[in-house]
Amino acid sequence: MAETKNANSYLNIRLAEVDLFQKLNGTSADEIEINGKSIPRYTNEFWTSKQRQNNPLHEISYRACFKAELPRFFINLFTKKSDTVYDPFAGRGTTIIESALLGRNIISNDINPLSRILSEPRLSVPSLTEVEDRLGKIKFSKHAKAEIDLSMFFHPETEAEIVSLKNYLIEKKERKKEDDIDSWIRMVGTSRLTGHSKNFFSVYTLPPNQAISPERQKKINKERNQKPEYKVVKEIILKKTKDLIKGLDSALIEILKKVKKNSLFLTDDAQNTNKIKTNSVQLAVTSPPFLDVVNYNDDNWLRCWFNNIDTKEVANRITISKKLPVWEQNIGQVFIELFRITKKCGWVAFEVGEVRKGKINLDEHIVPLGLQAGFSCEGIIINLQTFTKTANIWGIKNNQIGTNTNRIVLFRKY
Repeated sequence: MAETKNANSYLNIRLAEVDLFQKLNGTSADEIEINGKSIPRYTNEFWTSKQRQNNPLHEISYRACFKAELPRFFINLFTKKSDTVYDPFAGRGTTIIESALLGRNIISNDINPLSRILSEPRLSVPSLTEVEDRLGKIKFSKHAKAEIDLSMFFHPETEAEIVSLKNYLIEKKERKKEDDIDSWIRMVGTSRLTGHSKNFFSVYTLPPNQAISPERQKKINKERNQKPEYKVVKEIILKKTKDLIKGLDSALIEILKKVKKNSLFLTDDAQNTNKIKTNSVQLAVTSPPFLDVVNYNDDNWLRCWFNNIDTKEVANRITISKKLPVWEQNIGQVFIELFRITKKCGWVAFEVGEVRKGKINLDEHIVPLGLQAGFSCEGIIINLQTFTKTANIWGIKNNQIGTNTNRIVLFRKY
């Protein structure tokens, strides 16, 4: 009886918190009919630019990632410490890292192995001295050269240092000697390969760290009348390390380490995550691949090369659906799996956006999928936002073109 009473109390508290969407100043509320069912919809700037005080630990470049304010909003609203938060499409790990910083247990999944490389090391944060000492022990050959032509991206001496670092990490992994410091260096090195500032290994290229094709880079070099200059790999890794850890104190580092002990990192298909226990997740916060907007394999070919990952194998595993019915079928299966692993009274915050110049609002397609899986749809949360510099680079100029909002469909398991 006591357990039932506590569960009902917890349920009532959480239901009361949903009303916050309506009570926040400036929130506009309406209803939208989807498949004959009225769904409440709340619109506001729930997390604003003034609130953008993300921990620097999040700042790992990755295409198509949301800001940490989004998962933080729902983590604070629907979970308590020791609850488990899950992301089936973890990407660079924004949901996972924010959950860990807030003392929640975490489960991360992404079929792309780069996700784990970029996220798990940030739960075991080394000191700057430890990273500097380890880098000092790595022998960099001046004659090392990649087996593929990378001259359009890197100065020959920089390429030699990158290849030397790559070979060191391959050897440590093959010998099963890669420790937390090595993993951190791998993560930082992977994130610094190409970019648009002096703090990347490459010559100027497109942000955010998306590796365009060699031929496209040659055109950029010609248009900008540029050629790769020498970059010191160890110095860039140390600088990025310093930037990442500047928002952490010893207490927060210990919280991250504690979370890691109970963490689970998977590289499974989100439709089949049998390593996750049934009824174990309090909250899932995620954003799936949006039809054919982003080609993750093309963006990450250079990162895969650095980490000795077979790009063809990754491409075969990653589903990029160009047709809406196929996309719906795949995501529908994900929702069935989400329903299995979500606790009773647990939540799913599923972020989608407007694609194909606003002609498709994926939130309206997501609602039926969640309902069919057994969830109740508690509403659609629309967070208004302004465009980033990256969005402008993609050709998005105003609120009529492209993705101009975060659109989160909120589900609950009863």
